[in-house]
Amino acid sequence: MSPPMHEHHEITVNLHMHTPYSDGHGSHKQIADAALKVGLDAIIVTDHNVWVNGPEGYYQDGPKRVLMLIGEEVHDQARNPQKNHMLVIGAERELATLAHDPQTLINGVNEAGGMAFLAHPTDPENKVILEEDLSWVSWEVQGFTGLELWNSLSELKIRIKNYLQAIYFVFNPQQVAMGPPPQTVTLWDDLLKSGKKVVAVGGSDAHALPVHLGPISRRVYPYVHHFRCINTHLLLPEPLNGNLDHDKTLIYSALRAGHAFVAYDLPAPTRGFRFAAHAREASVIMGDEVLLRPGQGVTFQIRLPEVAECILLKDGKPLKTWDNRETLTYNTTEPGVYRVEVYREFLRARRGWIFSNPIYVRG
Repeated sequence: MSPPMHEHHEITVNLHMHTPYSDGHGSHKQIADAALKVGLDAIIVTDHNVWVNGPEGYYQDGPKRVLMLIGEEVHDQARNPQKNHMLVIGAERELATLAHDPQTLINGVNEAGGMAFLAHPTDPENKVILEEDLSWVSWEVQGFTGLELWNSLSELKIRIKNYLQAIYFVFNPQQVAMGPPPQTVTLWDDLLKSGKKVVAVGGSDAHALPVHLGPISRRVYPYVHHFRCINTHLLLPEPLNGNLDHDKTLIYSALRAGHAFVAYDLPAPTRGFRFAAHAREASVIMGDEVLLRPGQGVTFQIRLPEVAECILLKDGKPLKTWDNRETLTYNTTEPGVYRVEVYREFLRARRGWIFSNPIYVRG
């Protein structure tokens, strides 16, 4: 059972990014400096097919500090065409040698005590910018922890329809994010309805790629920009205390449990969002299960950082929508998988703001 909704300690984590150890263009120190500038609590670096043992730990700038953790993005480099990228977090060892078979890789991650997240499950080809399809296709696999619901770089690929639009987004990165790909949301809901527990995370996929347009050079996108956008917020039972082992355990435990929500922090801070369920004998938060006993109900409580459009979904279908409210309640007597989506206006468009992990009401 989780502590009551108001007793959790919230932290902001950005995960899925790359350094020159694979195809990124910023060092671990430069990435940490960007995270410190933005005010993140933790970052998880995931270079392609290499677990970089060494840079993990706290980085400080005066009174500010950020915890850098090291994972890995693993895929079969010999596969043609390329598919099935996986974020491996918490395994604490090199696992790229298992990449030839996704199920073997997942088994290896679990044996190492790590977590396996399916990276950018919907990542279609884009001929305008000469990017191939890197979607997840091996849906027969079992035992993975979760999936990357919202990947910032994949969304850019999806949004670009022509060369002029590509140029526009290079110079206007704040216009890109609209929400997770609908196909990914549907895949997630289908997995949840099948009885699986699947944790959703958001990833920046930050590379700071150099782009040259004649005499003009830009980065797509700087780490600082990515860190202000798609983040994963975790709810911890106690605060971080600056000890690497203690804090890593807290972060990985919350990730594994799904005590988290995916957030687009650029329009407005999402810190303070809560989604909880209360039954007679238990109170739970995102990622948890609650038992629906005969003759009893469950009350959901939702708290928004500020007024917005809020949708409660059951088994992937909208159940109730509220507008211009900050505190919301809903009673149910039906088992199902319940989650929350929040939308708001930003730069003249309705954009996804918050996507909770589910609460599982079991009958």
